[in-house]
Amino acid sequence: MSGFDVRAVDLAALNSLTKYPSIPTYHALDPSNGGLTEQPVPFTGAVLGTEKVDGTNSRIIVLPDGSYLLGSREELLYAQGDLIGNPALGIVQHLRPLAEQLAGSGGDGLRVYYLELYGGRIGGQAKQYSARGAHGWRLFDVALVDDLDERLTWAPQRISAWREGGGQAYLGEDELSATGLDLTPRLFTVDAAELPATVEGMSAFLAERLPRTLVALDDSGLGAAEGVVLRAADRSVIAKARFQDYTRTLKRRAARG
Repeated sequence: MSGFDVRAVDLAALNSLTKYPSIPTYHALDPSNGGLTEQPVPFTGAVLGTEKVDGTNSRIIVLPDGSYLLGSREELLYAQGDLIGNPALGIVQHLRPLAEQLAGSGGDGLRVYYLELYGGRIGGQAKQYSARGAHGWRLFDVALVDDLDERLTWAPQRISAWREGGGQAYLGEDELSATGLDLTPRLFTVDAAELPATVEGMSAFLAERLPRTLVALDDSGLGAAEGVVLRAADRSVIAKARFQDYTRTLKRRAARG
């Protein structure tokens, strides 16, 4: 996109184009009570498991002119050079130094770095990583968004459908490693047939594969992990499995006898 000027584009469209799509739970949620059903997401082939870090989803958006924006999951918070940024969740404070490092390498499209900022006072589980208030971040994906001249003119509903339907293109595992940035821990690669089909089986699988978090920020953290993100090798299927969902579901079942 030649002559890109962030002040001249539709920021609402740019924000929507760069949001991270929603990820379903590995076992479907029952809308009536929030518990898990015995309906797993179907995977085939090799499946990569990574630690799901309990923090706040954050974005560093490197623009075609080499400048950057910072955002939370839902909103844009800061543009490079601004005197004042939205202080929500400390995203601007803690990720601006990294954004300054990543800026400058523009291109024809957007490059969006998706990170989990965690620790401090971010969420109710921050103490699992540090009881001293330390912060950290981990990169979990990088998306490439091209054809901006066209996409920035789309209606909001079209952008949302494109994003949630897998329209964004992502770096592969080798390319993510080549960024040199700290990634969410890569835990295992298994054949899809090895993934437990039942709620009880997946609960045991999680406990075996991730007994404690691998991203504690210091020795004061309590150490419990949030869960695992599962990805097909070609990224066609992604799902999350959180300890709390399995614990809650199995407790309810036990209480019912």
